[in-house]
Amino acid sequence: MISIIIPAHNEQKNLLKLIPYLEVLCQETPAEVLVVLSAANTETISISSDKIKVLECQKNGRAVQMNYGAQNAKGTILAFLHADVLPPKSFLKDIEKVAKLNYQAGFFSYRFDSKSILLRINAKFTANDGIFTGGGDQCLFIEKEVFNQLGKFDAKQLIMEDFEFFKRMKKNNISYKIINNDLLVSARKYESNSYLRVNISNLLLVLLFKMGYPSNKLRSLHNRLLKMPYHIKVE
Repeated sequence: MISIIIPAHNEQKNLLKLIPYLEVLCQETPAEVLVVLSAANTETISISSDKIKVLECQKNGRAVQMNYGAQNAKGTILAFLHADVLPPKSFLKDIEKVAKLNYQAGFFSYRFDSKSILLRINAKFTANDGIFTGGGDQCLFIEKEVFNQLGKFDAKQLIMEDFEFFKRMKKNNISYKIINNDLLVSARKYESNSYLRVNISNLLLVLLFKMGYPSNKLRSLHNRLLKMPYHIKVE
């Protein structure tokens, strides 16, 4: 079974669209959905479904929330999905196919919910392995046993926990596959800032991360560079 884990902080609007969609997918393929709310979440999420479980995390921070979801997951495969990302209809079946090919993990390519030509160009890079591979919007899926063996997400990684985990995956030669079947990702980060500002910021943050820049300084720089209305303080 696949466990879809969604870390969320005041994402009621997106969840009301995403959850019914995932519920339909779960009827066709054995799966469960765990929505993990941050400690600072103030929005009420009411869901009545045996396929969907809402968990309240005692701390803030995406890494902590995703680890908490993994801890409570019943599936043998974990899929970490952002609340503002809509997967393709064959999402679960795609993951099953890759697992049957003996890959231990994988990611999806994606496109933005925007007609911007520049964002279309950005999205093209997610179809292949590269410097930005491993970002959270690509929806990491991984065998639960392997996830635990690697030590889960680093709770001390205040930002870019997904890239840090991917770094450990590569170091341990974990086999992975990028599925070229686009997720639909929200362009809200670009809408709140600008194309140029987001791209330059992302490149700078990734390069500094790869150079070993401390996560607390990365988070501070991130918050100075970008307007993130859904960003919360990590405890």
